[in-house]
Amino acid sequence: MGKNIFSEKHFHDEEAARQWFEAARWPTGPYCPSCGSTEPYNTKKPGRYRCRAKECRRDFTVMTGSVMERSHAKLTQWAMAFWLAASSKKGFSAHQLHRALGCQYNTAWFMHHRIMEAMRQGGLDLPPMGGNGQIVEADETYFGPVSTPIEPKVKRSTPYTKGGKVGVGQKRAIVSLVERGGKVRSFHVPRADKATVAKIVRDNIHHESRLHTDESRLYIGADEHFASHETVNHSRKEYARGDVTTNSAEGYFSIFKRGMKGVYQHCSEKHLHRYLAEYDFRYNHREALGFDDMTRAIAAVKSGEGKRLTYHQAD
Repeated sequence: MGKNIFSEKHFHDEEAARQWFEAARWPTGPYCPSCGSTEPYNTKKPGRYRCRAKECRRDFTVMTGSVMERSHAKLTQWAMAFWLAASSKKGFSAHQLHRALGCQYNTAWFMHHRIMEAMRQGGLDLPPMGGNGQIVEADETYFGPVSTPIEPKVKRSTPYTKGGKVGVGQKRAIVSLVERGGKVRSFHVPRADKATVAKIVRDNIHHESRLHTDESRLYIGADEHFASHETVNHSRKEYARGDVTTNSAEGYFSIFKRGMKGVYQHCSEKHLHRYLAEYDFRYNHREALGFDDMTRAIAAVKSGEGKRLTYHQAD
């Protein structure tokens, strides 16, 4: 029989959990989150350190300067939460965490959002995707109703569809870029129009990459910015032509939608970017790229450094 991962000591012993978090966050030893000094010393309270630098002299723990800061939850609970987030391919709900930890639901909900914030990887320091000869797929999908219905630019006397619905214009637009055999980068946008999608594609993909898309008009003119722009025509049932395909992006969308419908069931639009960050993180740390559940959980803990999320921000 396989090893029962929940028998690991850091899931039920606070001291073991502290040591696990410190090893994950500080593999070469603790350092001050405020000034970066690498020579703190232990105080009388286990797990509490004091910065030795004269201009700092602040106390800190492994929770300081991370998404766990000022949390009253136990470290064993945080360890379980990070593990569930890392090992659940289609996600884990706050209700599931609430039952597993035996804590109040609002505590589980906030921990869940803090972990999603830890998994968020963005900013101006992200390098462009792809490179010389590499393939990047771009595609868009639509999930869930928008908070504020969008009025069509031109009103029609006939319904947009047989059911009278207005199609994708009233759904939340998501644009994803996927390196073939590599990582994904997803964006929730107010409207997936040509100007918005073109800017995302230009700003995030290396100009020497091969761009693969479907026949959507959103990508017309992209060949001017990349080594090549090759398409497949889904409307004609063409899903691959040689190595030209958007199957990697479609596969990512499949995981995302199955998880959102089967696990979360409901997500307000203002929080959609956090759920996308969670699915992006697991995809970018999947087994095919050399990560198992434990190394993925450790990567999530590391990624939580320097990030904070308050109740006001998460509300």
